[in-house]
Amino acid sequence: MKKGNGPAGVAIMLFSLAIGCTQAVRHPDAGQHWWSARRDSAGVAPDPSRWVNTAIVQVYAAPTWGWRGAVAVHPWIIFKRAGDRQFQRYEVIGWGAGDKVRRNANPPDGYWYGETPRLLQQHWGPKAQVMIPQIEAAIADYPWRDTYRAWPGPNSNTFLAHIGREVPDLQLNMPANALGKDYRELTDPIGLPPSGRGVQLSLLGVAGVTLGAQEGVEVNVLGLSFGVGLSPPQLRLPFIGGLGRANLQSDPAGEE
Repeated sequence: MKKGNGPAGVAIMLFSLAIGCTQAVRHPDAGQHWWSARRDSAGVAPDPSRWVNTAIVQVYAAPTWGWRGAVAVHPWIIFKRAGDRQFQRYEVIGWGAGDKVRRNANPPDGYWYGETPRLLQQHWGPKAQVMIPQIEAAIADYPWRDTYRAWPGPNSNTFLAHIGREVPDLQLNMPANALGKDYRELTDPIGLPPSGRGVQLSLLGVAGVTLGAQEGVEVNVLGLSFGVGLSPPQLRLPFIGGLGRANLQSDPAGEE
């Protein structure tokens, strides 16, 4: 049998074709390079100078750069206390030596190498004000600050999932294509899901099952997640993340 023939070869070919087609749609300019891709503000986050007296917490995600953007996202969290005139942004970035947790390395709502950020969760007002010290404590306690692995983790999604577990009031609902969100050490295979409410069994993020308040029922196979969210109803799928919208706290700006 020639190399590449058979069901396995066909599956690999179709997978590669799917990624290629996705990339063609997402990056029609095949000559675009990562260093020239947009990193400026996408105009999604509220103007902090307009909401000086309001505490705000928001979580964003955007497809990762290159072909990996067809299968995974890069997330980050921003927040400001009441009285602050600018956001603080935290995320994990793989390149560079030492601490992978970065603060204000990018604009709060910046394009992620040309990709528009999508709002995953937000909280405004007193609830956000109480939550911010808890988020800062979770960031300080992140256990893999000097380690980064794109698959199966720990990576940028592992970082946000850690914050979600430590701060259940965040009600974090990470998409199914947040590769690395289910990473757990072999010595700690059972615990809270990224939403902070429910239970999760996961072996290094490679195989497992999650029952969560935000996640619903989700199965992880080789880092690819499949499931059904219950509140709100949502079909959770690899590559696309999910069909259906997560519950978000009302944006005061939309009520004016």
